[in-house]
Amino acid sequence: MSKDRNVDVVVIGSGPGGEGAAMQLAKAGKRVLLVERYDRIGGGCTHWGTIPSKALRYSINRLTEALNNPLFQECGVNVKPSVAELTRAAKEVISSQETMRRNFYTRNDVEVAFGHARFEDANTISINEEDRITTENVVIAVGSRPYHPEGVDFSHPRIFDSDTILKLDHKPHSITVLGAGVIGCEYASMFRNLSIKINLVNSRSELLDFLDDEISDALSYHMREHGVVIRHNESFEKIEALDDGVIAHMKSGKHFKTDILLWATGRTGNTQDLGLEKIGLVADSRGYLEVDDCFQTACENVFAVGDVVGFPSLASAAYTQGRAAGMRILGTDEAQCKLASEIPSGIYTSPEISCIGKTEKELTEEKVPYEIGVANFKSLARAQILNQRVGMLKLLFNRDTLEILGIHCFGASASEIIHIGQAIMNQKDGANTIKYFTETTFNYPTMAEAYRVAALNGLNRLF
Repeated sequence: MSKDRNVDVVVIGSGPGGEGAAMQLAKAGKRVLLVERYDRIGGGCTHWGTIPSKALRYSINRLTEALNNPLFQECGVNVKPSVAELTRAAKEVISSQETMRRNFYTRNDVEVAFGHARFEDANTISINEEDRITTENVVIAVGSRPYHPEGVDFSHPRIFDSDTILKLDHKPHSITVLGAGVIGCEYASMFRNLSIKINLVNSRSELLDFLDDEISDALSYHMREHGVVIRHNESFEKIEALDDGVIAHMKSGKHFKTDILLWATGRTGNTQDLGLEKIGLVADSRGYLEVDDCFQTACENVFAVGDVVGFPSLASAAYTQGRAAGMRILGTDEAQCKLASEIPSGIYTSPEISCIGKTEKELTEEKVPYEIGVANFKSLARAQILNQRVGMLKLLFNRDTLEILGIHCFGASASEIIHIGQAIMNQKDGANTIKYFTETTFNYPTMAEAYRVAALNGLNRLF
């Protein structure tokens, strides 16, 4: 890359947010330079976050299903792979994802530079304090990292965060998971499926309280049913790392000693040393940047997307946000900005959770006349065949118009099932009603059939 040159847009970070913005702008003919601080494309999502953790989860789930299968038990199958062996499959997926993404940039003529990007002013970016790039717009997509408070020794071999836990090279007997957000709940589920004793420490009174109450309750029940010890309303006072374990001391006076500790109490935006002071931007106490509905910062030509803007901190959201920022830069239809606020959540606990739209609590507070339709997975032929009987699909709809207001799914394939309902929710001109599911034919047996069952259940409540 030559020094002192000009492009239309600089995108900082090659995770989903940066990729979404770069692709949107490049396809519209903009000259885009993408800067990545890591030595490979894909960001934390590809290399130490979403992809490796979900690959580990898949390996654990397949192992658990095999060991619980009566046929395999009769054959004497009783394997005990290490965590390192279970994570090995992720390496091939990571390599494939990286290669695919490199090809995206090559095919769309997006130049990629590796190094540390820093603002010199609102229209000038330096890379490694050597190359100076002038640009009309900048998209910040630098992601986030696990939050590290003072007083916790993360260099200790028994203390992990959500990035380093994937490097665990042995199977511990017990784990304290400090923090019961999405990441904490996902890892608690995964490791419990390996028969590791789990203390899940939650600073709140319920798990994932942004979920519909019934889904949150179901998650708590099934985690406890599988042996996870959940400790609500606890705040840590100090962490004591020893040669033979870690003691987590709580402000309540309790203390929990386990083989290792997984710190999962939130994340911090990677906004340090970006030169934000040169453009008048200030990140909050957790390193996050404030943006408007189309991800524009207080600096008019600078946008921020993905984890660096905080909630919902999902790879899917980041990609959509990147596209929305790109469309604002292009000055085209801003419907993408609205779409970026209407995304489904996917939580990969065991069983997994996915939802979109309003919860019962929100509809009650808004005084919306709603009704509920439920399909329990235990009644579905497909779930019985798969031996995945735990779970439910819950539809919330307006009693008067039958408009779908919220969809909440708990159980196997929830993150896949949700998209059928999402597609109908996004229909216009009165087509987004629960009657679609009663007037269409679903393959049988399928998990998708849950929509027909839930819709009939809901409509029957009206008469």
